[in-house]
Amino acid sequence: MSDQKALQNNPAAIVLLSGGLDSMVTAAIAKEQGFSVRALSIDYGQRHKLELQSAKRIADRLDLSSHAEIALDMRAIGGSALTDEIDVPKSGVGDDIPVTYVPARNLVFLSLTTAFAEASGASDVFIGVNALDYSGYPDCRPEFIESFAETARLGTKAGVEGTSFTIHTPLQHMTKADIASECSRLGLDPSWSWSCYDPTIEGSACGLCDSCRLRKKGFAEAGITDSTVYAA
Repeated sequence: MSDQKALQNNPAAIVLLSGGLDSMVTAAIAKEQGFSVRALSIDYGQRHKLELQSAKRIADRLDLSSHAEIALDMRAIGGSALTDEIDVPKSGVGDDIPVTYVPARNLVFLSLTTAFAEASGASDVFIGVNALDYSGYPDCRPEFIESFAETARLGTKAGVEGTSFTIHTPLQHMTKADIASECSRLGLDPSWSWSCYDPTIEGSACGLCDSCRLRKKGFAEAGITDSTVYAA
């Protein structure tokens, strides 16, 4: 029996795969834990599609059981530099929630991922949120994840019938250096993933947005080379 067929006999888990470093490491951890990983990516109207291309590459390189993509136009809502015509800040990570925050994104994404899990008969959901080295987004905090798990139990047929959803957050309390180290330990190539909020016309990571700064800082602190090409 092939490895892929063997994995299909393992319990299924749905992994929210954005195409970023954190989601790539999360998917690899889920697979390492013995789950048959079904990835879900969401085209939410982000201003660039490089992370979706990365999600497809990651799913292929990790030989995941399946990879689905859902289209959801959050441009219609606006209010974020990732979906609206608002400049991406390049001055460094601050204390306030930045304009790269997409209103209720993880709340919406987890709802879709849970719906996908329920329809698939899966009760395990993985998301690569982090509450240490991050931009201060409120929907990355542990209390939000705990609250959502209870909401999923109350608001789904599976939950009412006694099947609770487990929301796995393996990176929740890791620093970016820890995540970079996990990337190396798992044998992943950092360049498979995409983190930049504002890529150059040539397709390089800008190196100056919050996401690039946090990523570069993490690899530097871990003493690991990031194979990503940065413009700055």
